[in-house]
Amino acid sequence: MATHHHHSHDGHDHDHDHDHGELDLEETDSTEAENGGSGRNGSAFEGLQEYGPVAISLVLLLGGILLDQYATTWFRDPWRFVWYLVAYFPVGWPVLRRAVLNMLKGHVFTEFFLMGVATIGAFAIREYPEGVAVMVFYTVGELFQDAAVLRARRSIKALLDVRPDTVTVFREGKAIPTKAAQVKVGEVIQVKPGEKVGLDGKLRSETGSFETAALTGESVPRTITKGEDVLAGMINRQTLVEMEVTTPYQDSKLSRILKLVQEATGRKAQTQEFIARFAKIYTPIICALALAITVVPALFVADYQFRDWLYRGLVFLVIGCPCALVISIPLGYFGGIGAGSRHGILFKGSVFLDLITQVKTVVMDKTGTLTKGVFKVQEAKPQGISLQELTQLTAALESKSTHPVATAILAYAGSNDKPLSVENVEEIPGHGLKGVVNGQTVLAGNARLLQKFGVSFDEALAAIPFTVVLVAIDGQFAGYFTIADEEKDDAAETIQQLHALGLKTVMLSGDKSAVVQAVSQKLGVEAVGDLLPEDKVSQVERLKQELAPTPKAKLAFVGDGVNDAPVVALADVGMAMGGLGSDATIETADVVIQTDQPLKIVTAIKIGRATRQIVWQNITLSLVVKAIVLLLGAGGIATMWEAVFADVGVALLAILNAVRVQNLKF
Repeated sequence: MATHHHHSHDGHDHDHDHDHGELDLEETDSTEAENGGSGRNGSAFEGLQEYGPVAISLVLLLGGILLDQYATTWFRDPWRFVWYLVAYFPVGWPVLRRAVLNMLKGHVFTEFFLMGVATIGAFAIREYPEGVAVMVFYTVGELFQDAAVLRARRSIKALLDVRPDTVTVFREGKAIPTKAAQVKVGEVIQVKPGEKVGLDGKLRSETGSFETAALTGESVPRTITKGEDVLAGMINRQTLVEMEVTTPYQDSKLSRILKLVQEATGRKAQTQEFIARFAKIYTPIICALALAITVVPALFVADYQFRDWLYRGLVFLVIGCPCALVISIPLGYFGGIGAGSRHGILFKGSVFLDLITQVKTVVMDKTGTLTKGVFKVQEAKPQGISLQELTQLTAALESKSTHPVATAILAYAGSNDKPLSVENVEEIPGHGLKGVVNGQTVLAGNARLLQKFGVSFDEALAAIPFTVVLVAIDGQFAGYFTIADEEKDDAAETIQQLHALGLKTVMLSGDKSAVVQAVSQKLGVEAVGDLLPEDKVSQVERLKQELAPTPKAKLAFVGDGVNDAPVVALADVGMAMGGLGSDATIETADVVIQTDQPLKIVTAIKIGRATRQIVWQNITLSLVVKAIVLLLGAGGIATMWEAVFADVGVALLAILNAVRVQNLKF
């Protein structure tokens, strides 16, 4: 199996810490293919290849132990030696091979070297069963760990890789199923109802309804109209649609997100780098101490028995193997990255899982992050006519416009049973609309529009901190609508939860100060309005200055627009909101929230904190158990059996603990 490095027979070799530190998701593809795509170990043969050698060795080991007990008359050397050598070979050979390959590359002190020396030493002092046992249990530990790593990879990959491999392309008037990777830009593809879109493109049909859950975790379908973008991974909900391909398969938004996750698992956190460095220093020290335990007592101990002290030295080597640390830490971070993607949060590296735990100030953009960026009528005030008449006449006129304000008024009016006749509509740029509705001349727009046509109205209306649509009928002022952007449903809860986690929150916006203050009071967040993009940068710099006295404190910025890219880059942790938002912000962000829910900011921080906790639990557990058994081993109390169980046991506990992150509820 390609993914299983330790016992691969392909001549490839990896440094041990890279083996577990980086995920190559591409490898999983070939694995899936080899496995007939069945997800778990596809075939019985696959399982045999993996676990076969261990099973053979284990059966021979147990057989040997029984023979040692009951067949003492004939089960002696050389037969005993040959029996255990045969038992050792299936598990020992791959490890010894790796040790030699690493030594040729200049990496002498690897765990393979430790295990090789310890087991060959055990054979040298005729402790054959223990030598075999060390290798068997070591290999079992490695297999468990590989299964855990593979599971983490697969769960990350399954969450993200939702592209279909084949699409239906129109060529010379025929619809031909083709591999998505072979479709050229500009070709037209057809997407059936219920089918996933395989490539990014522009819609050619009039409209289509698409589910974006795979990309954003949002269950509400999106309506896309002709000429708008459709992205790979979306699911077509209703009718057969046609679209023109605009980007090659490998450059689609989804491929980019996948690539980001692959890179993510390679960007190591400080804890991981520390452990990798620690292992490089730690392993030679263990070897030196083992040698000292073997040789030095000859100078001090009266009845020095080389064999006994060599045994203690070998036990020391087995216990000293830093497997549990080297494995469980990257695995803990994988778990965090996997848990993130399960919640629609993409961490671009384990380093950001670490950084997010140190965030003390969260700065948020207003529009699109805390508010929906969708206009809604807040109130309608008629003057001299009924509310219904004001609403119907205005909506009839606005139905001829595509402006967001028009959309808001139409949504407010609802459907009208008796459609009104609308004629001679003209849109006056920067002012509003004029037209004839049911024979009456209707004006709908801002103060400038009414001034232009000489309609008098209360000047105080211009000071309202929202968008105001003034309406006049046949030259008489007839009322107004106030329209405002609406807070997201979970915006207030997000601010509360961030405060509960002990974080400071600040909202920045380019909107009018009056509007921004109105929103900030509702949500309970500090706010600054009237900001240009460069002002946002200076605000973030000011907030970073405030944190400067505490060196570990970090600042996170959450935004969604193109204009947020510079601030996202400046923050210690830049977060992009709405994974389908602007490309520039996704490129510069360290954490991408693929939904439009601000509450995910809190989830991201909680995932980071849980991951850090699990990683430190693993480090502490490994070091404490190692220290105890090392002392017992040096004192001649622990035998090689205890050494093996301590080592494999700790590694297994650490692995199980690391995998736990993925199943936690946030």
